[in-house]
Order: sequence, then structure tokens, then C-alpha cells
Amino acid sequence: MRFLICWMLAACLFNESAAAQQAGKKNVLFIIVDDLKPVLGCYGDTNARTPNIDRLAANGRVFDRAYCQEAVCAPSRASFMTGRRPDQLKIWGLSQPFRPLHPTIITLPQYFKNNGYTTAAAGKIYHDPPAHHDPASWSWPALLGVTGNGPGTKYVLTENAGRSKAAATERAAVEDTGYIDGKVAEAAIDLLSRLKDKPFFLAVGFRRPHLPFTAPDRYWQQFDGRSLPLPDTTVPRNAPAIAFHQSQELRGYTDIPEQGAIPGEKVKELLQGYYAAVSYTDAQIGKLLAALDSHGLTSNTIVVLLSDHGFHLGEQGMWAKATNFENATRVPLIINAPGTVAKAGHTSVLTELVDLYPTLTALCGLPVPNGLAGKSLVPVLTNARAAVKNYALSQFIRPYAALSDESRIAAMGYSLRTGRYRFTEWYDFKTQALIATELYNDEGTVNLAAEPLQAKNVADLRTQLKKLVGEKK
Repeated sequence: MRFLICWMLAACLFNESAAAQQAGKKNVLFIIVDDLKPVLGCYGDTNARTPNIDRLAANGRVFDRAYCQEAVCAPSRASFMTGRRPDQLKIWGLSQPFRPLHPTIITLPQYFKNNGYTTAAAGKIYHDPPAHHDPASWSWPALLGVTGNGPGTKYVLTENAGRSKAAATERAAVEDTGYIDGKVAEAAIDLLSRLKDKPFFLAVGFRRPHLPFTAPDRYWQQFDGRSLPLPDTTVPRNAPAIAFHQSQELRGYTDIPEQGAIPGEKVKELLQGYYAAVSYTDAQIGKLLAALDSHGLTSNTIVVLLSDHGFHLGEQGMWAKATNFENATRVPLIINAPGTVAKAGHTSVLTELVDLYPTLTALCGLPVPNGLAGKSLVPVLTNARAAVKNYALSQFIRPYAALSDESRIAAMGYSLRTGRYRFTEWYDFKTQALIATELYNDEGTVNLAAEPLQAKNVADLRTQLKKLVGEKK
């Protein structure tokens, strides 16, 4: 009996100690949505059906001018997960994992793991395939970091199943778990139940609205493609050809013409599919946030929601990402940090995804590592007007084919976003010779770079851009 009493007392003390440890450390829930431009209710899109993300935004800081560092999956994710820019990592395309080039680099979750956190992941965090998944980042093996074309990964219907690229859209009368993101949500919720008694960093990556635009039928029913506003396909006047692409990512699908204009009815279907996929993903995020609340973790967990890059939905005559324009580089970013965000709401200060690494370490009371490219956004969380930088820097490669073979890179475009302008210059990748210059005001309809009245502005922005690029290499 005496032994039993002692054991029970020890167990109680252990539980109290674990609870105290948990109370003393903030958890992190890091949610990445693939290919999501800010078509969200909290960003003012009245067509969107995103009640769960909107509720998250209502209690946090919404960054209206957040930008990725390269508008394609692998380099963008490698960048914000390591806190370095693509040039620093030498990762510009889709084929090269960052770890072989940087065996000693400490990723964001790895840094938390090294500081007493249990780190876990569900879904797409780094780029596929598995060579990119980086086991060093995680305390437990990552779940559903899948590749290939298994059931529900991309398609459900028999005519599409097992194919990498069939139709660009699909709607099926299935439960949420019929498609991969429903499974990701389930896996993440299970991880939460296993993590709830210890400080954790949980990364959850949802694959939609990445092409193909697939979702259970009930999410399609929320939208009428005929009533969604059609994109402005106008190409900016005087813009150089190197700034554009031929929508190759979309044209690989069987119902999309290999060249030329996308038929109007197909555009409406694509828009409906994109919004349906966003709504589907929002529902999965809602389940995850509900689980966080059911475990009593909401008040002690920092929740970050972001996308790896934006997306052209036909704007400027293009589909998908892979440009230096606003549609591809601007991303949604929401940070809900209990006890830090003095007053929830929006901020218009310029922000980059590389800022997340120092921000989260600072919020959790960890020393901010040296060598990071970004700056902590904690001042912006406490004061929406407290800018920490006056620019955002993005870049992209050309030709488009170099995305799958970086040895073919011929040109690099660096794009500087300031409070008023987007300034982009394209350079020969080998000789660094200037190829083209772009300057747009907020309207972005005309390339102003060659206008005499903009000569001093171009010179000043070029100096700033070259300084930043030189510092970040």
C-alpha cells in the first residue's frame, strides 16, 4: 500500500511537472497551404467561403503585404524553412533538395527540436518527392509526405485515378477523406493528441488548391463559376517577354489546350474549382483548429498560416505561379500569437516569408540564431504600424524549363517590392549582363522603366536592389 501511495504521488508530481513545462513554453502550429493566393474572406474576397481561416484571422495579425522569396514550391519552402534566401541556398528549381548542399544547416523545426520541442509533420511541408522531406527536422517520421499518384492523392474518379495529369479539375461525391487533404487533417489531429502534453512544433501542409483543382462535390456546390469575376488578362504595356510564361503547368492537363487562349467556359470551371479547393482546405483547417481547442491548447499555441507563393488565375494572361509579378509573389500570412497580438487586425507593412524563422524563435523565447536572412515580426504583432523593413525581395529563373533542370538556367530576375513600386531586373545568369528592367506602380498596368521622368527612380531602385542582392548571396 505504501508503495502504491508513493507511486501515485510520484505520478501526480510528474503530471504537474509536465503541465508546468507545457505552460512555460509556447507551442507552434505551422500551417502551409499550397498555391494559395489571398482569395480569403479575411483578405476581402467576397466570393470566398473560408469561415475557419477568417476566424483565425479575427484573433491574430493579418499581413496584407507578405511576399515569398521565389514563386515555386521547392525553393520557397526551402527558403522559409531554413530562413535563407534562394541565392544563399543555391536552390532555384524543383529538382534539387537543399540538404545535400547544406548538410549542417539547421531548419526551423530542427532548431525547435534542438531546444526541447517535439517536432512532427503531416502533409506537404518541403517539396516532394521524399528526398526533400528532411528527416533531420522531425522528432517523429513525417506523415503523408506522399508522392506519386495513389488513390485520392490527386484524383478519385475511375477515369482519372492513378494519373499524374488527367483533367485540370475534378469533383466527386466523396467524404473529405476521399482526397488527400482530408487524410492530412486526420493525421494532424492524431498527432495533436500525442503531442498535447509536451511542447511541440507541428507543421501541417495542405496540397489544395494546387493543381489539379479537386475537392468533394459539396464544396463545388458552394460556387457558381458563371458568377465568379473573370480575370483581367491584360498584359502590362512595355513589359519584356522574359517576365512571362506560357502557363506550362496548366497546359499539361488533358482538358487544356496546349497553346492559345483557354476557352471561356473552361476558365469559369477552373475558377470554380480553385475556390472549391480553397473552401475544402479551409474546412480541414477548421477541424484542426477545433482539435487544438478541444485539447485546451489554443491559449498556449502560436498558429501560423501561410502559402508558399501566390497564383495567377488568368491575370496578365497566365495561369499558375513562376513569375515575379504580384499575383505570384504575394501570399496570405496570418499569425495568431496569444498574449502577443495586442489588438487583432491587419497590417500593411512589408513582410517576407524568411521573417518567420526569427519571429517564431523570438515568440517562443528562444535565442534567434545568427545568419538568418529575415527579421523578427514581433514588433508588428504588438503594433500593426511598426515596420521592420521597407522592401520585400523575390526572384525567379528563366527559361521555364530550368525548373526541372537547373543546369539550364539562363537568366535570373530579381524583384524588389517597395511601398509604392515593384522594380524587377533580369540578368544573364553567367555573365550578369542586364537583360531587361521593369518598373510598375501599384496599378501594375504599364512598365515605366524607360520613361524619362522615372530615370532617377530607376537608378535609386537599381542601387538598392543590387545592394540587397549582393548582401543576400
